[in-house]
Amino acid sequence: MTRLEQLNADLIAALKAGDEVRKTALRQVLAGVKQAVLDKRAASASATRKKQGGELTGPQLAELDKITPDDDDVLAVLQKEAKARREAMADAQKAGRADLVAGNEAELRLIESYLPRGLAREEVMELARAAIAEAGVTDAKGMGAVMKLLAPRTKGRADGKLVSDVVRELLSH
Repeated sequence: MTRLEQLNADLIAALKAGDEVRKTALRQVLAGVKQAVLDKRAASASATRKKQGGELTGPQLAELDKITPDDDDVLAVLQKEAKARREAMADAQKAGRADLVAGNEAELRLIESYLPRGLAREEVMELARAAIAEAGVTDAKGMGAVMKLLAPRTKGRADGKLVSDVVRELLSH
């Protein structure tokens, strides 16, 4: 079962159970996935129009309708929603709104349950050391080359800020 199928099945279960937190969070994630598909279609249509210099034909429009979300699209939306919940929690804490913190925390736990297990700092360090060696970099000036190698290896499994902090730390020694 794909992540998208799991999200849809869990939304149906939440609707039947009357679980407001799950229902709200899953609807927001699924709306984000639908928006991602629309964005993909729009980008594809724009590229096709630019290439041929005119309106799209019927068969080309039919091809656009076949664009569906892949697992990477769903994963990106889940990460975006998780980040939004973390930011909302921080804002609610600053405002002293414990009720909003609790609600966002519950939604964040639910969203994170669909994300792959994240890499620990030690695992990121190990991957960073390997990328540094592979790139042959010895100082901070080569950080871009290291990040270019490392980013795809940690995508979806580690926060970009953590990855860049680890690389910066390793290159400064």
